[in-house]
Parts: sequence; structure tokens; C-alpha cells
Amino acid sequence: MADQITYEQSGVSIDANDQMVERIWSSVQSTFGPRVIDLPGGFAGLFRLDYDEKIFKKNYKNPVLVACTDGVGSKVLVARDMKKFDTLGFDLVAMNVNDMLVLGAEPLFFLDYLAVNKLEPPKVAELVESIAAACKTADCALIGGETAEMPDIYKKDDFDMAGFAVGIVERNRIINGSKVEVGDIVLGLASSGLHSNGFSLARHICFKKLNLKVDEKIPELDNKTIGEVLLAPTRIYVRPVVRMLGRYKVKQVVHAMAHITGSGLLGNIPRVLPKNCDAVITSSAWQIPPIFDFLQKNGPVEESEMFRVFNMGIGFILIISPDFADSISKQLARSGETVYNLGSITRGSGKVIIK
Repeated sequence: MADQITYEQSGVSIDANDQMVERIWSSVQSTFGPRVIDLPGGFAGLFRLDYDEKIFKKNYKNPVLVACTDGVGSKVLVARDMKKFDTLGFDLVAMNVNDMLVLGAEPLFFLDYLAVNKLEPPKVAELVESIAAACKTADCALIGGETAEMPDIYKKDDFDMAGFAVGIVERNRIINGSKVEVGDIVLGLASSGLHSNGFSLARHICFKKLNLKVDEKIPELDNKTIGEVLLAPTRIYVRPVVRMLGRYKVKQVVHAMAHITGSGLLGNIPRVLPKNCDAVITSSAWQIPPIFDFLQKNGPVEESEMFRVFNMGIGFILIISPDFADSISKQLARSGETVYNLGSITRGSGKVIIK
């Protein structure tokens, strides 16, 4: 009889997967609220969508589900080289929940997908634990996920991650930009750095052109390592913005919001502008973080390209009725956000003008 071959010999370890699941379960369970129906070992996650006020935060009359999916992009390569995986979960969750927040939605639950060359329980546990921590920051439950071990597709130490989020918003409270009008104020919330966009360009400048090592300290960046600066986790804006929106039960004083991801301020704000309006932004209204100056100088990269690729220090935009802009700015600042008055809405053709 020929020698028997096992699944593990082909590169996939069921035992390692079992160890990983056991290790991460407490972190996953820590995100559960009363709306989650706990089902250990289940094939799918369960989440209550009823109108019991004790269970549901809000008594929705006409609820609309909101769904998002996104990944972290090539930021995973920086984490791989740094051997640091405890921040990527914030990037993954933020890229999804900040997107749905734009519509005025609150996140309900999240699912993750991790694909690896080899399943190393400590490494995967670190990734999932960071996802769980981010879900708690976003007030959503991590109710499921998948880890795929695929040695024939991913090279040694390579991995990728994607996320899926579902949220909810009252239909007549959906924020879609239709109420934006001339005179509205544009507020910007500070980013924590690159977030998860523009990494192909950033890595090219740092690691191909400048030949930097991830652990190399950069004087212009407060003597931090370049890897540390690039890995700064994406800021999650959910809790302060949802809390602020909840204070306006009747009036819709927030006319539009935008998550500043790929395409930067120039590409994302027009997505929520009427065709007859422009957003005029003053570049001196905020201090651009040093990492962007570093990348621009060492590219070199034209300023227009920088604003088209990176968030340039602004991670989230709110377009507010002028009568409420000051109050909302103070509310968000009290919640820990750094808030800038960037400019205003003028008549135009649906574009962003940076002065």
C-alpha cells in the first residue's frame, strides 16, 4: 500500500486552526451585546433585528440596513515586514464602519476574512484580537469570520484581510448630500496618518527610492521609525459622530459626510456634493502631518497628486448647516476629535477647490 498523505502534509493544518479558534474566542465574545445570539461552533452568526427597546438602542420605525466591504490594501506588507499585527484590525474595521457612518448609519456587526500562507495561531490571534478591539471602539459585534490557509496562493509570511460590516439607519434620517446648500460649513476631523490609502506610492518612495528599512528612525518624523509611522492605525469616527447625530432628533443639521479614503479630499467630497455646489477649502486651516511632507519632498510628488492620493491629515468630513457648525464642532472636540473649520459650500459644479 502506498504511503498515506495527510492534509497537513499538503500545507494546511486543521489542528492549528482549532488552536487559533480557541485562542480568539474570548476576544470575539467580548464584542457581543444583548442583540447577539451566542452560538459557539455555529456555521453563521446570529443578530437580533427586532423592535424590543430593551434590546435595540433605538426604536426604528422604518429601518434600512447598510452594508460595506473593504480591505487594508498593501499596508499588510508593512505589518509583515515589521512583524507587528496588533493595529491592522483597526484599519480593517475603520475602512468599513467609517464608510457606512457617512450615511448616518450605526454599525451593528462585523465579519472578517483572513487569508494566510501558513496558519500561525499567535499571529492570527493578534490580528483577530485587534479586529475585536476595533469593533468595540465602533460599538459593533464581531459575529463571525473565516481564516483560509492557502500555501499555493500566498508566499511565506504573506497574508491578506478583508472585512464586511452591516449597520442600520432610519430611512428618513439617511444622509446623502441632497440637503447640501450654499453657505454650509465644511468641518474636517483629523486623521491619524495615512490610514489605509496610498500605500503603494508611500512604500515605493520609502522602500524602493529611499531604500529605508522599516525600523529606520526618521528625524523629520519625531525620530520614529518609518514602519511605526506608516502603521499608525486608521481612526474610527463612529462613536462621536453617532452620538452627535443622536442629539438632533428632528432637524437634519448635518447635510453630508465623507470618509476620506482613496482619491483623497479631491475625489471623496464631490461624491456627496450636489452638481451645482463646490466645496471651497482653505489649505492653511489645518496643519498637514509631517509624514505627508516627507513623502511629497522625497517623491517628489506634486501637491495636486498628494491631495488626490492621500487624506493629507483629514480623515472625515462633515458638511453642516452654518447655524449649527460651531456647536457640532465643540461637541466633537469634547468627544476627543480634532476638528477643523475647513471652508464652506459655494455655487459651482460639484468639485473641491483648495485655496
